Amino acid sequence: MGNSLQKPIQNSVELQVQEVEDEEQHDSTFTCEICIEPMLSSKKFKNKNKCTHPFCLDCIIKFIDVKISENVAKIKCPALNCEQFLDPISCRPIISRQLFDKWCDVLCEDTLLGLDRCYCPDRNCSALVVNECGGIVKRSKCPNCKRLFCFQCKLSWHAGFGCQESGDLRDRDDTAFGVLVERKHWKRCPQCHHFVELIEGCRIVKCRFTLSLCIGQ
Repeated sequence: MGNSLQKPIQNSVELQVQEVEDEEQHDSTFTCEICIEPMLSSKKFKNKNKCTHPFCLDCIIKFIDVKISENVAKIKCPALNCEQFLDPISCRPIISRQLFDKWCDVLCEDTLLGLDRCYCPDRNCSALVVNECGGIVKRSKCPNCKRLFCFQCKLSWHAGFGCQESGDLRDRDDTAFGVLVERKHWKRCPQCHHFVELIEGCRIVKCRFTLSLCIGQ
């Protein structure tokens, strides 16, 4: 009988203690380091346990607004000598949706600045294309219009031709021939610039200038 009453009493005591602690925390105050005004703890900004510098919500909102207007993606804590950054997720509930969306846009732009990127050369598309894999990329496909282009010279894909030669391609016949060269795996002689096709036999062939070429490399 005594054991059955002990647990409800203990739970009741713990609940009362928690209520007292919540009231004390709600009634306690702090001084914002930006506006130097005393504030209730309920108005204190919490930076997801990254740092605990005392700033009120109003000052942090204004601070974020200014930094976003300056296109600052990673916003540092306004405390002097603090190297921590404001956590966007922690800030989301206190700032407007418009400001949060703008912050996300700035963060995306900041990320893209560190990547190799270009725009689709098709004048009717001009979509942004990012080299996410790294390294040297040439033959690329626009994710928007699905057209092939050269990532290096930023022109339509010039199959069978180098980037320096691609500028001379003006008609569809040259472009179509380049596609055929790529499909047939023809190889171009670096000396006479003629194309060589392997029909059968050894992959080592000679062009008209007796220069040996390895077809299929």
